[in-house]
Amino acid sequence: MTTGQARAWERNWSRLGKTVAELPPGALDVDDWFGRDAPLVLEIGPGMGETTAELAAAAPAVNYLAVEVYQPGLAQLMMRAEERGLENLRLLRGDAVVLLERHIEPGSLAEVRIFYPDPWPKARHHKRRLVQPGFVALVADRLTAGGVLRMATDWEHYAEQMLAVCAAEPRLHNLHDGWAPRPEWRRVTKFEQRARQAGRISRDLAFERVP
Repeated sequence: MTTGQARAWERNWSRLGKTVAELPPGALDVDDWFGRDAPLVLEIGPGMGETTAELAAAAPAVNYLAVEVYQPGLAQLMMRAEERGLENLRLLRGDAVVLLERHIEPGSLAEVRIFYPDPWPKARHHKRRLVQPGFVALVADRLTAGGVLRMATDWEHYAEQMLAVCAAEPRLHNLHDGWAPRPEWRRVTKFEQRARQAGRISRDLAFERVP
């Protein structure tokens, strides 16, 4: 981490962050952590947090959870949260699947966001991709009725895989005829801009949990 990131971590982690592997058994007491009862949004893989901080700031009425394995990214996100004075953002370091399986209650998430997950582009590595049938079934179980799974990727094959896997999950309904329009509230990050320069087209998906 940079010096600034390390200082942000030291100042804020005890209040804003938790490590998934160190959570006590059972459901995470989200209301106690945030100090209120509000719709819960989970973002998986916020990276360096440039979009996450904006999204949390734009929706003060929701409790925003971000889970990431990359410590410098979480530290950078804490710096952004500190600069904006965000009170509705909490961070988790560790495996999102473990978090969902062991610490998030069924029917408790208003939204799950997965923007630009690792595409594992080589065919022999496709099994490592996050969006697989078992994972999507887990997300569907944790979403409340009417809750939404939103995803985006700039890798065409992965986008097609996401679409097929989510369409095959009986508890999810595609909110659009195929690809979703790019939401205006999701800013173009440096990462996405580089993808555009490389000629890769981003595709969005939005699936709703049916009752």
